[in-house]
This record gives sequence, structure tokens and C-alpha cells, in this order.
Amino acid sequence: MLGRISFLITAVLTAAPLLAGEVISSHHLVGFGSAKYSNTFTHFDYVNPDAPKGGNVTFAEIGTFDSFNRYASRGVSVAAADSIYDKLFTNAQDEIDSYYPLIAEKVRYLDDYSWMEVDIRPQARFHDNHPITAHDIAFTFKKFMTEGVPQYRVYYKDIKKVEAISDLTVRIEMSKPDREMLFSLVQNMTVLPQHFWQDRNLSEPLSEPPVGSGPYKITQYKMGQSVTYQRLDSYWAKDLPVNIGRHNFDNIQYDYYRDETVTLEAFKAGEYDIRLENTAKFWATMYTGTNYEKGFIKKEEIDHNIPQSMQAFVFNTQRPQFQDVRVREALNYAMDFEWMNKTLFYNQYQRTRSYFQNTEYEATGLPSKQELLILEPLKGKIPERVFNQSYQPPVSDGSGRIRGQLRKVLGLFKSAGWELKNKVLTNSKTGKPFSFELLIYSPTTERIAIPLQKNLKLMGIEMKIRTVDTSQYIKRLRDRDFDMVSSRYSANAYPNNNLKIAWHSDYLDSTYNTAGVRDPSIDYLVEKIADIQDDPAALLAYGKALDRVQQWNFYVIPQWHISKFRVATWDKFARPATRPKYDLGIDTWWIDTNKAQKLPEKRR
Repeated sequence: MLGRISFLITAVLTAAPLLAGEVISSHHLVGFGSAKYSNTFTHFDYVNPDAPKGGNVTFAEIGTFDSFNRYASRGVSVAAADSIYDKLFTNAQDEIDSYYPLIAEKVRYLDDYSWMEVDIRPQARFHDNHPITAHDIAFTFKKFMTEGVPQYRVYYKDIKKVEAISDLTVRIEMSKPDREMLFSLVQNMTVLPQHFWQDRNLSEPLSEPPVGSGPYKITQYKMGQSVTYQRLDSYWAKDLPVNIGRHNFDNIQYDYYRDETVTLEAFKAGEYDIRLENTAKFWATMYTGTNYEKGFIKKEEIDHNIPQSMQAFVFNTQRPQFQDVRVREALNYAMDFEWMNKTLFYNQYQRTRSYFQNTEYEATGLPSKQELLILEPLKGKIPERVFNQSYQPPVSDGSGRIRGQLRKVLGLFKSAGWELKNKVLTNSKTGKPFSFELLIYSPTTERIAIPLQKNLKLMGIEMKIRTVDTSQYIKRLRDRDFDMVSSRYSANAYPNNNLKIAWHSDYLDSTYNTAGVRDPSIDYLVEKIADIQDDPAALLAYGKALDRVQQWNFYVIPQWHISKFRVATWDKFARPATRPKYDLGIDTWWIDTNKAQKLPEKRR
């Protein structure tokens, strides 16, 4: 989930009064494990340091946009809006949680994590050549705390003070020591230019491109339709080790389309260059035509072992009909994955069952002794099956008929106060029928929702499918105005402090706590996880314990995942011999001019 909350963790640094203890000085910050690269590294292993610069690349986006402010509380932000800002540190894509200096040059912190000081590179500049200073960092933190989303203020409530103690040094002071909070603030911090933002409200949409500091700036746009980012030859950090071999395209353009089918046809016609396919049917049946036959378009499947998101139909558990865990479990039987995988997905997918899919933290089998020590104090407060059963989503015979499972389903509903009357599932007390709405914004989602809708009807349940545009969808998500959505919980390479935003009851209003979970046991586990980041053995046990509690609470109907990239490109790209372990690494690709010359002029 680091990718989805990086805009929340975009602030500043400080420190508390210097107390007795060891002051640690470092050029990098490691949240988990140890750093792979030394202080003298020249470039990441997964780049070509001699990659040529030049050429243009166009991507596609679905929907529209009406703002250039990634951090606004309303409106729809343009694609890649946060990429125009550099961060204090940047992460390596072949490590789980290691960050190397970008705007920052080095840090100092007390070994009890009560304070930190960050030194800023003297050469750091915004796009208008204003120096990036510690004052911008202090301003950014204040801006996010006063005008940012409420979750930010909750998350960083224990930051006592952030102040510039000189033009190039900022200091963070904690009201109580907290390694994870301190590190997360610094590792992911985007720095806003004070001279641009001081008279603007960060919570409001922005109708003009802001002043940035990164390798690209917005040079052209048609509001709601397209945007172009141009690489800056004058970019202040282009020769830093973290940037060598990256950012090789002269121009990056994003064009907007109304739906996935139109978008795919546009790709085949040569309207854009790179497509990462998410729809199995498209991948299996629709990548055909003259441009494929002539070899202009290249289609690849690239295997990986990257941790996978929990993609799912997500219940809003604040809705009355979804508050009973037995109801949520019963509804899980309505999704016949085996039939869908065979009939709709050409057997391309695996069923997702864990919030730590493709990691060692996935809970499988029965709890270990270490896990039981964690779980026993929660007995009676968490589902009993956590202790004696291994979770597995319902498995069908793939025939498309689930009538054999209906007896168990109806038993669950009956125990929760629902019964079938005249083929309609009815509340035993109120007499009201069971109905709800699935909120979506893509026709592709409707295709996978219809089989669920059909099986729910067999259970006597009406599921309405409501399709809205992306602006309405985002607003309703923010307002928690939905019954169910098809969404995802971002992948976690390891259990970390970011889990609070997705699961802790303090963040009930967060769009990342999509299921609206308010559970003291979940709160306890994610709080403990935040406290034990430097204890790998304990983290392994707590991560699996949390996964078990999440699984058996049936907050979602898990969907599926695929451990490979499905990539189609107009064949003009070259890429390094080594791919970053945790990413496809498109920002390390470059234009191969020899290949490009063989393509139609439009896509060279």
C-alpha cells in the first residue's frame, strides 16, 4: 500500500531537545532490513547508466481530470500529478523499504528516535530556479497539517514541531519517540514550494500546473483530455546516483478515454505506445490485427514475484446489512471464481486469499506457537476459526451452478436473522428484503459483476449495479456513500505502519479504510506492528496473525491476481538487462531509434 498512500506521507522533519544517547548520521533511511547500496554507489543495478535520452511516449488514462493538485480533497487530479515534485528521499525498486537521498543530502537522529535533522542539498531547485530550502519543508508540513486530508493530521499527531534551523537544515521533534512515524515522514516527503502555495488552499482543486522540482514539468494540456510532461535538461538532480539511467523520454503524454474497450482500440490504431493489460479477455482475444501481423506491436508476459494487492468486492461494513460477519461470509459464496476463471478469464488468474499475497507474511495452515501467543489474549473478540482452521475462499466445481452450496449459505443467513420468503431474502424482524448497490465506474467491472449479481439473485438478494463517472465515484468514495465497490487494498511487502491508514478505526473516514473497519482487535494488531518494525521474528508472527483476523472477518469478497506483467508496446523501446525486483521499471526504458524507424511515422 505504499504506492496508494505516498501523498499522505509527504511532509517534513524535526527533532526534540538533544538528550543523552547516540546520534546516528546516515545518507539513507531503511525502514526494513538493510540497505543494498553504499554511500558511494553510482547508479541502481537495474538501470542502464548509458541509456540514451530522447523521443516521446504516450500512455492512456480512463475518465477525465479537472485539477492539477494531487492533494486536494475534491476534484479529480491529472495523471502523474505528484511526479512533478521531488521528494527528500527516493526508494530503490529492487529493495523492500530502502530510501536514498534526493533533495536531502544526509540525516542525523537520536537513537531513541525523538528527533531528526535533515540537511538539504545546496543545489536543489524548483522549476523556476528558486532554491529548495528548509523553510519550504517546514511550510509543507504545516500546509498538510492544516489543509491536507484529515487522516494526515491524525497520522502525524505526535510530530511536535517541524522547523528550519537554518536555510539548509530542518529539524523534527517528536512529542513521543516513534521510529516509524519519523522515518515515514522523511522517506516519502514531497516538498512544496512555499512561494507558489502560500496563497493557495491545498485542499482545493488547482486549475493551473503548479511549480514543481522534478525531472518533468507540465508544458501542454487540454483540461480533462490530455496532458504532456516535458523532460528538463536543466533539471537540478539529473546527475545524482538515484537518477542515472532513468527519466529517458523527452516527453510523456497521457491521453484520456471514456472506457477500456475504446482505449484498447486506440492502442491498436497507434494512438499511444504502452499498454499494461488488466483484462484477461482482451489479452486472450483482442490483440490481433494488421499492426500485430507486421510486428509493429510487441506482446509480452513477464513473470514476477511482486507482492499482490487484495483486489476484491469490498463491503462498506458501516452499512447495516453488512455489519454481521455471517452475512459477509454467506455473500462470499456468490462469487464462483472457478467458473469465472475458466469462462471469462481463460484460466489466467489465481484466487487471492491474503492481504499479504506473494509474501512470507501470508497466513497459511494453522497458527504457529508464536501466532497463538499473540492471538490468545484476543480470544472471544475475534472469530474462533482463526485458532483452528486455515482460511480458504469458497471453491466450486467450475460448472457455474452453486445450488449445492445454497444450503450452507441459507443457514448462515438464518443465523444472522434473514430468511427466504417467496424467493426473496427477508429480514426476520423488519420484513425488509436484502438489497444493496455495487458502485462502479468502468464497464469492464460490470462484466465481472454480472455473474455475482446472478448468483446473489439465487440467494434472494438484489444487487443493483450503479455506473457513475470517475468524478462521482471518487466523491462518493470520499463521502462513504456506497454499499459495495470493486476496489483493492494495496500490496504490502511486509507489515508496516501504513496499515493503520487502511485498517485502524482512527482512519474510518479514510478512503483507504474502504471497508469502514472499526474493530479493537484490528486496532491492537496494527498498533503492535507499528511498534516492532525492528524485530523481524515478531513482525512475521504479528503479520500472519493480522492476516488471519482479516481473512476470517470477511471484509471483502476476494477476487484474483496474476504474477506476471501483461505488456503490449509499439516496438520502439529498449530496456536494461535487469528488471527491478518490485516494479516493471518503465522509467528505466529508452527509445531504440533503429526499432522506431521501422514503425509507422505516427509512433516513432
